[in-house]
Amino acid sequence: MREDMSSVVCVKETDGQGDPGEKLSQDELLCRTREVMQGLEALRAEHQAILEGLMGTLRCLKQSQEGRAVDEKTAMIQRSMEMLELGLGEAQVMMALSGHLSAVEAEKQKLRAQVRRLCQENQWLRDELAGTQQRLQKSEQSVAQLEEEKKHLEFMNQLKKYDQDLSPSDDKDSDSSRETLDDLFPDEQDEPGPGSKYPSSSFKSSRLCFLFFRDQNKYKEAASLLNDALAIREKTLGRDHPAVAATLNNLAVLYGKRGKYKEAEPLCKRALEIREKVLGKDHPDVAKQLNNLALLCQNQGKYEEVEYYYQRALEIYQTKLGPDDPNVAKTKNNLASCYLKQGKFKQAETLYKEILTRAHEREFGSVDDENKPIWMHAEEREEQSKGKQKDGSPFGEYGGWYKACKVDSPTVTTTLKNLGALYRRQGKFEAAETLEEAALRSRKRVRDTHRPASHTHYSAPRVSESWQAEIYSERIVACNSDQTGHNEAPHRPLNISTPPHIQN
Repeated sequence: MREDMSSVVCVKETDGQGDPGEKLSQDELLCRTREVMQGLEALRAEHQAILEGLMGTLRCLKQSQEGRAVDEKTAMIQRSMEMLELGLGEAQVMMALSGHLSAVEAEKQKLRAQVRRLCQENQWLRDELAGTQQRLQKSEQSVAQLEEEKKHLEFMNQLKKYDQDLSPSDDKDSDSSRETLDDLFPDEQDEPGPGSKYPSSSFKSSRLCFLFFRDQNKYKEAASLLNDALAIREKTLGRDHPAVAATLNNLAVLYGKRGKYKEAEPLCKRALEIREKVLGKDHPDVAKQLNNLALLCQNQGKYEEVEYYYQRALEIYQTKLGPDDPNVAKTKNNLASCYLKQGKFKQAETLYKEILTRAHEREFGSVDDENKPIWMHAEEREEQSKGKQKDGSPFGEYGGWYKACKVDSPTVTTTLKNLGALYRRQGKFEAAETLEEAALRSRKRVRDTHRPASHTHYSAPRVSESWQAEIYSERIVACNSDQTGHNEAPHRPLNISTPPHIQN
């Protein structure tokens, strides 16, 4: 009986340890545990029956030798019964633990399903949040743009009263100031350069600011408005957007018109960096920005930088737009003005002659003995007046001179005036008068052409008197100028000006 019990236990243990590499699943473990429990219960019942039989036998054989043997067997059976009870208890614990583990696993799977669902919901919420943020950003951009447009409209409405009360007595001064300021700093909204991708409405700031040039307080108000516009555009469009560069340029223009050249220069340089980054270093708009930066540096006396900026702008215009583009002549005129301020009269004279020669060739063809530009006629007159040309015709018989002086444009007219002033400094008064007369004819012709226009702000006598007064002033200065050959040109004697709307 003892051997049977041991064999059952050993068989079960051997079955569980027969293959060390085998890993029983939970279901297999439960199945085997149930089998062991059934075997243990059967053994317990058998041992119980044996124990009861032995107890009855023991009562009958208490005093005999056989009674002692029965006692020993009874003790062994009782120990076996205790072991069986222990095994059954452990098996029940394993069954309960297995049930608990199953419940835990089921709960775990349930929690995993909930986690997956929550992850899906979280991703959906993230997508919804991203979409909402994009819509909010677009709405903020729209609001910012509307606010900017509103400020522009309010500003323009305030400007109307300043446009309506212009009196004739103010026209002369305002025209003179307008020419000077427009020459130095062209407005950004006049005509966007090639390749510009932002609307012309974004270029109105500098024009609006210009209309307040008579009132210092209004300049401050305009500067505040431009700074607000700059902050809005940087926020909505980014720091490197072309519209930001346009606003920076307009703000630099405003500071330049107020004489704050040091404050304007870094703004202009930043606008240049943006345009070089967005449009490329050889874009015409970059040349336009270089022109403005050169003008700012020129007013600070940084002539080396001025020459560099003008030469670079000139190279861009000649490469991208061709040698006959009006911007080429305008930039040459500006560069010549820079040379004059440094006393480099030969370089300036060469540039002025190039401008006049090119304008003449475009109008009348190649230059030869019968087809000369106006400056050649002026120098011939100068030679005649000094007796150096004995076989020349009288001045009034120069048909070529009359034809040459018909070449007119704002740049050519300004060049004639500046070259005439340079001739006066050199003592070539006859040549200077020839160019001045040609410039005066050109101005009269332009004035007569545009006289019917309702927006004309000045009368013909006023322009003639003003310009003749300038000539008279130049003659006085030329007669009293330094005869020692000093290389530094004075500020006023040459009366150098630049063409209107340098960079459109």
